[in-house]
Amino acid sequence: MTLQFSLGPVAPETVETPCVVVGVYENGVFTSAAARVDTAANGAIKRQVESGDISGKAGSATVLFGPEGVTAKRVLVVGLGGQKSFDGARYQKVCIEAARALGRLPIDGAVCCLTEVEVPGRDAAWRVRTAALAADYAAYRYTATFKPREKSTQPELSALAFAGGDDAKAGLEQAAAIAEGVRFARELANLPPNICNPAYIADQAKAFADANDKVSCNVLDHVEMEKLGFGSLLAVGRGSVNKPKLVVLEYKGGNEGDKPYAFVGKGITFDTGGISLKPGPGMEEMKFDMGGAAGVLGAFVATVKMGLALNLVCVVPAVENMPDGDSYRPSDVLTSLSGLTIEVLNTDAEGRLILCDALTYTAQTFQPQVLIDAATLTGACVIALGKHASGLMSKHDDLAAELLAAGETTLDRAWRLPLWDDYQAQLDSGFADVANIGGKNAGAITAGCFLARFTEGQRWAHLDIAGTAWDEGRKGLATGRPVPLLAQWLIDRVAG
Repeated sequence: MTLQFSLGPVAPETVETPCVVVGVYENGVFTSAAARVDTAANGAIKRQVESGDISGKAGSATVLFGPEGVTAKRVLVVGLGGQKSFDGARYQKVCIEAARALGRLPIDGAVCCLTEVEVPGRDAAWRVRTAALAADYAAYRYTATFKPREKSTQPELSALAFAGGDDAKAGLEQAAAIAEGVRFARELANLPPNICNPAYIADQAKAFADANDKVSCNVLDHVEMEKLGFGSLLAVGRGSVNKPKLVVLEYKGGNEGDKPYAFVGKGITFDTGGISLKPGPGMEEMKFDMGGAAGVLGAFVATVKMGLALNLVCVVPAVENMPDGDSYRPSDVLTSLSGLTIEVLNTDAEGRLILCDALTYTAQTFQPQVLIDAATLTGACVIALGKHASGLMSKHDDLAAELLAAGETTLDRAWRLPLWDDYQAQLDSGFADVANIGGKNAGAITAGCFLARFTEGQRWAHLDIAGTAWDEGRKGLATGRPVPLLAQWLIDRVAG
């Protein structure tokens, strides 16, 4: 469900709402809102703290129904953890847990006073934006296909008001746009691969362009790409009946003639590994192998909805990697759009083969001032960084610093890995200019080194989101990352 957000000053003890949300630290330390509610309710919260029913543990949630002296029908008391160690990451966590707790209640609206909690180094706009994005994330339900929801007889949370003043208004406006981009990305990535194929991604991009001013869409099919020389990308898609598409979205929100920023996202709509077939267990998660495409498209949506004053290009190579009599093989030599030849050592290292042609096309066609790609590229990055941080690689220290800072602001964090030329020797080939894998050591880095060969002369960065694009498990959903990071990076470019 899409939550409707609002903002305004709140007197927590007298606000008329089905539920008001306040916070309590460990050791019984009350926030201002909790103290006001407790005073009005003749110590109702304090008694629960003293009895141990409210612990203050981070993310815990306790509902007080109909406390006397308080206008709200319910008070949701959320634990904030230790006050001295409270930080932005904890704040985001408690906001998510608060939203989940609200979602379990039979209410259609609530007022959240957590936005008044002091967070070291963060202003009111950040607190409101983070709380709104956390709530929207928690409220998301995948219901697009095959699993119709039973109509609930109970009210469902549809509106959330935050305590805050005009200084937080910009944060709420940004949150609404970024949340729309995150939902777009999550829904696209969660769809099954029999629906979300290359043609479907192209159709969604066209529909978005048709519905929004300053946005245009162009889609190249496999025939057009063959004429242009997309030898690497087309090889990956040869084994599938779902033919590749190159989706190109343009947003012209800046001055005419200004060089655009450019995002490129890996769009493998399903990855079997091709002839180098993946093991069966876990292969169902390979519908998420277009998480990079979903992420850059979501960031594009957020940018348009914010109306940022810049020009942005979003390029998605959308391909399905399948085994077939016409599939490309290990030991094939491909000629990429750049003219570099590639020896295929493993057909399951296919993401870099579609990205290299897409990066070349984007650089040649648009001459962007910055080129950033996002891809669920390597299992090696998951081994290195787990599910918490995206891998960031760039030869440009200033660009890397900008992206890392955007990640810290949004808590959609990345960690920089080296892209030294020392690693390039692992990609040496006796039969072509470059091999498509560099062996088992430093697999995430050698994948980045491969892409670096196709971005010479570009101010370029690579985000490996293999660990962060979706949650593990049979019921794991797409996360929508790195939409917040990329959106914040563009916000910073306009502000700068």
